[in-house]
Amino acid sequence: MNRRFALKSTILAAGVALAAACAPMMDGEPDIVDIAASNDNFSTLVAAVTAAGLVETLKGDGPFTVFAPTNEAFAALPAGTVDSLLLPENKDQLVAILTYHVVPGAVTSDQLAGQRLSVATVNGANVHVDGRNGVKVENATVTTADIMASNGVIHVIDTVLLP
Repeated sequence: MNRRFALKSTILAAGVALAAACAPMMDGEPDIVDIAASNDNFSTLVAAVTAAGLVETLKGDGPFTVFAPTNEAFAALPAGTVDSLLLPENKDQLVAILTYHVVPGAVTSDQLAGQRLSVATVNGANVHVDGRNGVKVENATVTTADIMASNGVIHVIDTVLLP
């Protein structure tokens, strides 16, 4: 009898562990970090988010709207800027820049269409959004809008926003 109970308990525990391990795959939609990490055009952004310690935050429930600069946007910064920002002693500055790209809530491009807004970022500062002719955020243009994630939305931008 004890052997049967032990076998059933082991099978049940294995089933629970398997279900827990597969849960992220079962909910269907990847989160913001998963989407960025799966796209080579965001490798610099992913490295920056990791160096800033923001991975778990951006994998959280959200919802978040992320204006995500591409590798080309980071490459357009003055030489040495990205390398300098990734240094541990510059973590606070990196966090300030990255959180300036994040707005609480899930905001899609159709909600911005035809409007000029000043929107509070997670950084605490406001960004100016102009949705009258496409979507611009400060001096960046949204090149791809409305990439839906399980915890928000990503808009790809062509310029790194600096607070």
